Formats: sequence, structure tokens, C-alpha cells
Amino acid sequence: MRDAVRSFVGWPSDLIFPDAETPTRPTHKVGKGISRRIESVASQKEVPGRKLKSAAKDIPTTSGTKSQIMMRLEKMMDESDIMHGAIRSIDFDEGVFGAAHFEIIAKEDMQQLFEHDELGIAVIHTYIWYMYVTLMRGTELCNRFNFIAASRINATLITKNPTSVKNDLVDRFMAAGDNTTPSLYFLPFNSGNGGHWVLVAMDLSRLIVYYLDSLSGDWSKYPSMKKTVDAAIIKFRSKKNYRNRKDITWVRVQCPQQNNSVDCGFFVLRFMRDIIALNRIDIPKMYFEEYKSYSRAHLDEIKDELCQFIVDQRII
Repeated sequence: MRDAVRSFVGWPSDLIFPDAETPTRPTHKVGKGISRRIESVASQKEVPGRKLKSAAKDIPTTSGTKSQIMMRLEKMMDESDIMHGAIRSIDFDEGVFGAAHFEIIAKEDMQQLFEHDELGIAVIHTYIWYMYVTLMRGTELCNRFNFIAASRINATLITKNPTSVKNDLVDRFMAAGDNTTPSLYFLPFNSGNGGHWVLVAMDLSRLIVYYLDSLSGDWSKYPSMKKTVDAAIIKFRSKKNYRNRKDITWVRVQCPQQNNSVDCGFFVLRFMRDIIALNRIDIPKMYFEEYKSYSRAHLDEIKDELCQFIVDQRII
């Protein structure tokens, strides 16, 4: 099966069902959000990572069913030793999390994709690696967007040792340079023990923290997380001898809301993907105003991109 990697098989055109275009509002109110149509055209010349969207168009998919690339990867896994308890250890580019990082991929992780189940850290991290390689590596986007490993900063670890987590967060900030120009640090934050995923995006230069949650509520649900993030930002600025010109501002972004109990991880990945693709550091409160929720097709696109990446990287 591995000999077939990178080969292409013809597919009858009458069996391909492209997703319908997401409706776009004909008018746009200033300050309310970003029109996908306006922004995507205006930003094409300035975002090197546009190839992510064009690459996704090459993957035939039908919402609610398994795509060709997913079925191909599932067959590869069925024929490999990973089905019998074997694992894969993969090394990430150092730029992904600002330090050397490796991830363990097992059968359970792949089944989260195939069965559209709740996502664990391994899948979250591997898709982040995919975005770094596909969208960012070798471009200006590496100076604008940074990732924080969810395995180092989550509710469980904060409960056990908040000082250690704070210091890990400071070390991540220090690894990325002086942070005097606007940039975002993405933290996929888990509520603990395989719980709910939210996205925390930090702009250290302007002392702004954006909070994106696919369930109702805000950061007050996780007071220890907010306290740790605030303390880390203040400690980082102190180590750099930056003056705190103002208090840290937290902004709750009105983002798409999930309608089941398993999609939070997929939503967090899609949040990061959209923000990077649009190359925006400042996130308006109504940044995602066109989407009350993400459709299954939006989430299937995430899965197909990751499946293709796993095949290309020969992980299985």
C-alpha cells in the first residue's frame, strides 16, 4: 500500500459533490466583522499561505460521508501494525512550538478522525504542525502567529502546579523574540481530563487576550487559566523590561457555536485556520459574523487536510 503513496486515481465526475458556497452578506458594517469575500480577495497578495485553501479544493468530499483520502488512510491503517498496538513517534519542526517537540500517534488518535469523535491532544498538535508547514513555514506568517503546546498548559496541569505552567508559558514567549510588534500566540486550552476545548489568542504587544469558545460563556469559567495567563504575560514583560502601559484586556469573540457535544476540538482548529488564512492579528468581536455555526463540511475539510498531510508525511 505504501507504494501507492502520492499516486492519483481517476474519479467519475458524477460522483463528486462540491460543497455549496457559504453565503456572504451583500453589505458589511464597519466594526462588526470581516466579509469573507472582501477579505479573501484583498488579502491574496499578502498572505503566502493561500495555498491551503486551493489545496483543499483538490480533495473531493461529501458532507457527512468519508472522503476518498480518509478512506485511503483508513485502509492504510487497517493494513499496518498500528491496528495491533503499534505507535508512531513523529518529530515536529522546532518552529511549531518554539522548541523540540515530538508526538505519539496511535490507533485511538486516528479513530478520532475516522469516527468524528472528540479530539485529543495528539490530533490537535498534528493539525497545528500541518498549518505550520502548509501555511507558515518560510513566510512572514512565522513572525505573526505562534503556537503553544496544549500538553504543557491545560487545566489539569494548572491545578497541580500553576507556577510551573506559568514559567513554561513565559519560556514560550521568550523563545519568539522581543514581541514588540503585534503577533498572536494560539493556545488550544483544554478544561481537563479530555474535557472541553477553547482557543485563547494572546497579543503581547497590545496586552490583549482573545477568547473563543464554541459553547456559551467566557473566561470566567476557567479563572485559574486566566490568572495564569495574566501572570505569565506580566512576568514576561518584566523580564524584557517592558512597561505595562495598561491592564490586560480580555475580549470574548462572538464565534461559531457547536450544536453537539463532540465538535469543540474541530472548532478550535478551524478558528486558528481561518485567522491565519485571513492574516489578521486584531480580531473583532464579530470576526466570524457570517457563521452562526460551522457546517459539517467545514469540519470535514479539516479532517481531509489532516488525512492528506498524514499520507504525504508517511506517518502511518
